[in-house]
Amino acid sequence: MPKLLQVHFDYPGPFGNDMSAQLQALAASINQEPGFIWKIWTENPRRQEAGGVYLFADEESAQAYLRMHSARLKALGVSEVSSRIFDVNPALSQINHADFVCGPVSG
Repeated sequence: MPKLLQVHFDYPGPFGNDMSAQLQALAASINQEPGFIWKIWTENPRRQEAGGVYLFADEESAQAYLRMHSARLKALGVSEVSSRIFDVNPALSQINHADFVCGPVSG
């Protein structure tokens, strides 16, 4: 069953185009993580926060990525990483245009 991973942390920047330019290699490397399906990058320059919402194929992949990513962030000076893992409800998600998340729902 797909798992949604939500990660959030304080982040001093860069944001926007500068963030995009500086984190291209990191973004590309995430595609190689086991069980990874997609990521939406999140940022709030006004509040100095960043994070992401990820979709993984299963709980084991989401947990493994979270352990690795939390350690990486802490090595970069991020003191606290907030995270949550959720199940995805495919039937309801598809009603709200999440076919790209869940695929077609038979019924």
